[in-house]
Amino acid sequence: MEMENANMTGGDEQMPMNTNMSMSTSMHDGGGMSLMHMTFYWGKNSAILFSGWPGTSTGMYVLALVLVFVLAVLVEWLGHCRVAANGLVRTAVHTVRVALAYVVMLALMSFNVGVFIVAVVGHCVGFLIFGSSSLFWPAAPDQPAVSADDCAKAPLPPLAC
Repeated sequence: MEMENANMTGGDEQMPMNTNMSMSTSMHDGGGMSLMHMTFYWGKNSAILFSGWPGTSTGMYVLALVLVFVLAVLVEWLGHCRVAANGLVRTAVHTVRVALAYVVMLALMSFNVGVFIVAVVGHCVGFLIFGSSSLFWPAAPDQPAVSADDCAKAPLPPLAC
């Protein structure tokens, strides 16, 4: 890759700046070339979260999809569970939820359509089980499904608020 130097004036110092901002879509990692996709693609030969994982194995690809699905469901569960504890425990739960959400986001950055589908379905199933009051925990007839007090307590308020 060709580097060009451009001078940035900031007092007496000169800093080199790379003005060639081209991005290579292939990376060399030791034994061979691996392709990093920059658009959506369908296929089991991919790298999700880690270099070389799941690789070309169908079983490992299915395991990666199951992992992303479970992580998405966990994100929804942690977003809708009510922790009756002090601020430190609630902060820890929030931190874990955000960390898992970032892991799901990083998995989506593989641009694999299968990963995208299972992440969306995982969030959907998680919300259906834990966030929707229509499936397992219907609201009492004399009580609204979502109260204003619930919205104030929720870390991510539902859309009905």
